[in-house]
Amino acid sequence: MADQLARNRLGKALPKGMELSHFSVLNHLANVNEPRSPARLAEVFHLTRGAMTNTLHKLEWAGHIHVTPDWDDARRKQVVISPSGRAARDAAIDAITPLIAETVQAIGSEKVKATLPVLRELRLSLGRSD
Repeated sequence: MADQLARNRLGKALPKGMELSHFSVLNHLANVNEPRSPARLAEVFHLTRGAMTNTLHKLEWAGHIHVTPDWDDARRKQVVISPSGRAARDAAIDAITPLIAETVQAIGSEKVKATLPVLRELRLSLGRSD
C-alpha cells in the first residue's frame, strides 16, 4: 500500500507525459552511464522483455534514448540515454525533489536514515532469484 501511495504521488509530480517507469529507466541509464541491452534492463527492473520493450519504444519515440545494434552481436541491441533523456531525467529530479524533501521533513531525517538500510536489504532479498 505504501508503494502504491508513493508511486501515485511521484507520478503526479513528474513532468507532463513522463511515467514513473520512464523516469526509472532514464535514471538507471544516467547512473550506469554505459549501454545496456533491453534484456538486461528487463532483468534489472524485474519486468518481462515485452514490458521493457514497450517502455523503451516510448522513450525512443520521445527522443530520450538511442537504441543501436550491438556491434559484437548483431542479434542484440544496446540502449543509451540521449542528451534529451538526460535533460528529461534532470527535470524529473527537480520536480520530485521538493516532494521527497517534504516527506523526509514530515517523517524526520533520522527515521529515514534508519529505514534506508532495512529497505535496501529487503530489496536485495526480494530481488534474489532462487
